[in-house]
Amino acid sequence: MTETRDDNVTWLTQEAYDRLKAELEHLTGTGRIEIADKIEAAREEGDLRENGGYHAAKEEQGKIEARIAQLQTILRNARVGGAPQQTGVVSPGMTVTIKFEGDDEEVTFLLASREESGAPIDVYSPKSPLGSAINGKKIGETASYTLPNGRSLSVEIIDAVPYGSA
Repeated sequence: MTETRDDNVTWLTQEAYDRLKAELEHLTGTGRIEIADKIEAAREEGDLRENGGYHAAKEEQGKIEARIAQLQTILRNARVGGAPQQTGVVSPGMTVTIKFEGDDEEVTFLLASREESGAPIDVYSPKSPLGSAINGKKIGETASYTLPNGRSLSVEIIDAVPYGSA
């Protein structure tokens, strides 16, 4: 479900693993066949230098092959498991509630791999500036991180519980 501090391991829920595996099977099977058929049909139209359909199909083929490589890497390095069990300390796999400095509104999200984007709540990467700043913090602690505009922003950790138990 979550990324660990080891950049080579991506923790995934069983649901996410199965979804990614099914996508890989589709792309390496019927996906490749369909794009090969498109390329062949475009090739039969004649001059390849000015054949927009051929070039579009070749570009689509490149995107499919890149996604296949990405999925193979994710699945090769995946570890399937549940969320961390330690409540109260922010780590990947936790549902985190924070409050921004100077704002009374609380924001709740899942700190996890982007491959968990099918989760019913917002997903923030542990590698993002906010995710990196709050990782390892305990409830009641504050963390600061730098926004893209260079400004610094502080957040207070309100809650951190394993995903699914919030």
